[in-house]
Amino acid sequence: KLQFLYLIEASRATARAGRRGGAGVVAQAFGAWGTMATPEAELMEDAPRVPSTLLKYLPPMKKADAVAAYGPGILFDASKSQDPKPMITAKDNVLDLLLPPRDLGDGWVQVVSPEVPSRNEVRELTNLFEYRLKESKARMSGVCDVRSVIYAMCFNELIRQVTVDCAERGLLLLRIRDEIRMSTDAYKCLYEASVGLGRRKAVEAERGKQDMRDKIKSLQGAKETLLGDVSRLEAKLKAMRRCCQEQQQADHKKYSEEIQFLNHTKQRLSGQEVAIKNMQEEEKKRALDAA
Repeated sequence: KLQFLYLIEASRATARAGRRGGAGVVAQAFGAWGTMATPEAELMEDAPRVPSTLLKYLPPMKKADAVAAYGPGILFDASKSQDPKPMITAKDNVLDLLLPPRDLGDGWVQVVSPEVPSRNEVRELTNLFEYRLKESKARMSGVCDVRSVIYAMCFNELIRQVTVDCAERGLLLLRIRDEIRMSTDAYKCLYEASVGLGRRKAVEAERGKQDMRDKIKSLQGAKETLLGDVSRLEAKLKAMRRCCQEQQQADHKKYSEEIQFLNHTKQRLSGQEVAIKNMQEEEKKRALDAA
């Protein structure tokens, strides 16, 4: 499907060229977006296959040829520089500084195209951008690495188009792009840190849950033991109360019998005492009468 879309774009380019040199225009349409080798690369048997991208590049060339054509500064990578505001020189040098050539391996590089974009190319870029999003099934919301890559390629192409027209605006867009990347990386670091913290907290919570389960189990066992002790002590207390009640009843009966016996003895002794007193008085009376 992607190749079919590129064929449509190539046919449009061929129609704009008035069908003059159709094969070369088709190859240029493929090579412009980096999906197939350009006519110059097809003449070289060892030319590498160019990876697909939305950023417009020139045909692949050897590093030595690139240095000879553009100077030794062509291989400078602005992303590895410590200077956030590189010095502005010629427009081509600024373009190569902002969007350095990509290394294709085996000594091949591909330089960003310095051509001024036309309306049709911008329209084709928009169509290709929408097709890439649809074809790659990128999510339109939330975090999606595929969508981020496609947007980054499209933004680099916009930086190239703006830089070709005005180098200063291209530098400002580059700083905006780098700021967005740093913010995104910071958000990723925060997200990864939060995910790691959440996992650690989840592990600690699971470990704490197991400890709590063990503690609850041990407390439940202790509770059952204490409940058994309570039942045993309640039965013992009930038995002791029954024994005490029986002992109290026996003592009450015993003491009642003793009290009755003592009362009877008291009555008997009181009767004897009265009888003795009466006998003594009678004897005294007799003694007085005899005297």
